[in-house]
Amino acid sequence: MKVVFHIDELGKWIETSKNVLNLLKDAPETDIVVSVNGIAVKGYLDDENSDFIRLEKVTFHACNNALKANNISEESLPGNVEVVPAGVLDLIKLQEAGYAYIKP
Repeated sequence: MKVVFHIDELGKWIETSKNVLNLLKDAPETDIVVSVNGIAVKGYLDDENSDFIRLEKVTFHACNNALKANNISEESLPGNVEVVPAGVLDLIKLQEAGYAYIKP
């Protein structure tokens, strides 16, 4: 299985992390991407999310447009976060590649 979780609101980080952890518990082989855009990119800088962001079985994406809009440098992100040109385009490409779309 392949799934992309979309976060575009700061308040959705905790709910998303719980969903991802539950999914990994029941289906540990799942290919999981968390794609973050809009104001939610600020969540990458929040210590409260650091354990979640360090999960090795999850790939994290950040929208470059959102980073620029929120004055966040790529260098300030955790090292495992992949910056994508546009969050919306990232979601389209992932869905075309067979990822199920989840928006908590």
